[in-house]
Amino acid sequence: MLRGINRQNIFEDLEDHASMLMYMQQLIEQYDELGNRLPPLCTIYAYCLMSNHVHILLKVHEKEIGDTIKPLAVSYALYFNRKYSRTGHFFQDRFKSEPVNDITYFVTLLRYIHQNPLKAGIVQHVADYEWSSWKEYIGEVPTPLCLCATRAVCNRIPLEELRDLVETPLADGLQCLDVQENVRITIGDQDIRQFLLQEYDIAEPLRVQAFEKELRREIVLACLDQGAGFRQLSRLTGVPYGVIHRIFDRR
Repeated sequence: MLRGINRQNIFEDLEDHASMLMYMQQLIEQYDELGNRLPPLCTIYAYCLMSNHVHILLKVHEKEIGDTIKPLAVSYALYFNRKYSRTGHFFQDRFKSEPVNDITYFVTLLRYIHQNPLKAGIVQHVADYEWSSWKEYIGEVPTPLCLCATRAVCNRIPLEELRDLVETPLADGLQCLDVQENVRITIGDQDIRQFLLQEYDIAEPLRVQAFEKELRREIVLACLDQGAGFRQLSRLTGVPYGVIHRIFDRR
């Protein structure tokens, strides 16, 4: 799992999602300087791109997990920082990972990853989410564009059986890799985005972190007055949580 620093969004538009998938593609399609195909760094079995984090279920080959994930993290961070005129660390820490030692846990993770959007309340059905690998499994992505070794998985678990498993929600208490915080949010992300656009003509909330101190303070207080949570606002604007807390305390 790769998560944005301070839980801030790592995807702002369709181009961002497509760029992440392109960099993931480069993990499995390696070429030398002459254009000759090299062995892939890994095999990908599942993924899901959420607003502020990415889950990937993969098997590394010759290199260690860190050496495999580093090109992906560095490439996307450089792309995002360049596009949005951003500086500093992009991902929170290095990344989180854990070993998968048996088929039972493999299937649990595959279900968990694809159910992320459902659990977050973004969609009503797993198949409705655009930025996960489940569409590859059910044949809604052309084969040349697929990243995942879906055939290898379906050779072990027939698609219909896998479909039943993925569409059956996991227990609410199950956590894999990331332990969610109990955060009370009284206004949705989209409402904050709309407020910033209407009141301050800000189409990209992450730009707030680079504003002059007084303007940044004004915007933060206005969003808090609208009902935004501290961590929610930090995630959307890139303004550190501690700074938002101090602004609130000194108002």
